[in-house]
Amino acid sequence: MALPTPPIAPLTILSPNSPSPPSTAASPRVTVVLPGLGNNSGDYRGLCWTLRDGYGVPTVVAKVSRLDWFRNAAGLLDSNYWRGTLRPKPVLDWYLERVAEAVSEARKLCPQGGSLALIGHSAGGWLARLYVEEFGWSDISLLITLGTPHLPPPKGLAGVIDQTRGLLDYVEKHCAPAVYTSELKYICIAGRYIRGARFISNPNSDIIDHIDNNKGASELVITERIVGSAPVCGRADVWGDGVVPEISAHLDGALNISLDGVYHSPVGSDDIQRPWYGSPSVVQKWINHLLN
Repeated sequence: MALPTPPIAPLTILSPNSPSPPSTAASPRVTVVLPGLGNNSGDYRGLCWTLRDGYGVPTVVAKVSRLDWFRNAAGLLDSNYWRGTLRPKPVLDWYLERVAEAVSEARKLCPQGGSLALIGHSAGGWLARLYVEEFGWSDISLLITLGTPHLPPPKGLAGVIDQTRGLLDYVEKHCAPAVYTSELKYICIAGRYIRGARFISNPNSDIIDHIDNNKGASELVITERIVGSAPVCGRADVWGDGVVPEISAHLDGALNISLDGVYHSPVGSDDIQRPWYGSPSVVQKWINHLLN
């Protein structure tokens, strides 16, 4: 069944001590896009065209194929995987090396005195944090995350599964906290595409009910199985982008932004009926943060 798509109206939530976001400016940062789990570089072709042709932003995508993600299966041989205490090395070395290669390529495009921006989609957002922890922030002044599950799921709740098997715990404990300063900015963007609900009705029905909340967005009450929020954040009755709940995609200390009507992935999306974070109409809502 096709899901009705709410209009794209931005709702910006500033952290209490954050300054106002930058308006617009003259020269863009050179940008590196970090693919999300299961995605390949080609999935971000449309986003690159929008950034380059629409806004003049030089853009490099880390070279990742779908088959590359099977490398993560090496974690199955690590006892920490089964204990839920997995560490990034050596499981994710291959990904971090691809990011390092993309950053090196982007630096060649960067004018003297210029800086780089990282855009991490989904898991690419927390993998970006791992990258800078490993390789440093040299020349990088901005991290934008798009639908990234930043927060590790709560412990001890029935039905809650840490799909990263401890990697998000590691990121939270060992990576630098988010900041929003003149030197370095974290901007975390969440999508509000559908709203979940606790399972309350026919177990064979995906859509339980539809509510018009008269606030410019359609509120969908979906089973936990569809929204996927309960395994990620321990709650199903939250807004999310269809994969990652809104509350998991924000970080304390960052400039946190929520956008209505935005779907999680370029796969299964389109630019009109089901736009994702990289669709032209959605990029327009956050591009000012990328332009100096």
